[in-house]
Amino acid sequence: MRISLLMVLLSLTAAAGPLCTVSAQAAPTFSVPDAGLPDPLVLVAYGDMRFTQTTETEASNPRAREALVAKIAAENPAAIFLNGDIPWHGLASDYAIFRDETRPWRERHLRVYPALGNHEFSACLDYACLEHWWDAFPELRGRRWYSVAIGTRVLGLALDSDASLLPGSEQRSWLETQVAGISPTVRLVLIVMHHPPVADVQTSKLADHNPRPNELALAEYLKTAASGSAARFVVSAGHIHNYERFAQDGVVYLVSGGGGARPYEVDRTPMDLYQSDAFPNYHYVRFELHGDRVVGEMIRLEDHDAGKPKQWQTRDRFEISLRP
Repeated sequence: MRISLLMVLLSLTAAAGPLCTVSAQAAPTFSVPDAGLPDPLVLVAYGDMRFTQTTETEASNPRAREALVAKIAAENPAAIFLNGDIPWHGLASDYAIFRDETRPWRERHLRVYPALGNHEFSACLDYACLEHWWDAFPELRGRRWYSVAIGTRVLGLALDSDASLLPGSEQRSWLETQVAGISPTVRLVLIVMHHPPVADVQTSKLADHNPRPNELALAEYLKTAASGSAARFVVSAGHIHNYERFAQDGVVYLVSGGGGARPYEVDRTPMDLYQSDAFPNYHYVRFELHGDRVVGEMIRLEDHDAGKPKQWQTRDRFEISLRP
């Protein structure tokens, strides 16, 4: 049984209201009507789960994965955004584990919006890996990046950092069109992707996971795009199996890679707004939208070594003021 990308999926040609006023190229790929959303609106973002056989405990922690899935299901969010490395390998067998372990999400009819990571292209040729991806998320067939309007106030953009984000590239041109066509009612733009544009730059540990030119080009673009928009921008990435938070050029940048994959220690720089030395940071990020602000929280699994971990704590909290 496949997990549903959208339990409520409407074509933009059938949507009502401001979303219909934009051009077809700038319109969101998918949309969810306000009538199907709770108030306050709750969203979840996290990544780097590496779903695979439970006997594999070095690459991923199956108990942490299971605890996170159950806790997120209990949140009953309007949408779950996954920022990549969902399977350990891009094989049908690992996607089968993903479908099995995320059964609680399907039982609650939760909307799930994934972004491609590098492990989605592991252990198979690119074309075969993409087929497995599209088999797992059939609504995305033929797409490697897409957008979704969560009501009239939130726009989600799922990017593929395995593909070029440099000026003039196909994905970058699509992104620029999407941003230029943002509805005037949108107040929050949530970008989910795998490789981080902003992170604690490492000099000894995991230096190969530092932001690359591809993602740095996105951050440079957002410097201008965010300042000229009525919406606030948040970027949730992964790849680094830890949690980091930055505020740069009016954009909130998160590293949320605590979905279950083998944790990575990092040396935190002064720019990182999360300075805790707690480790490991299995976690997810919860966003709650109110009229004039967004409240973000990092929800951390405290007893990750327990046979059935179930202790949680809010270890980071931040607010984003929304423009009138």
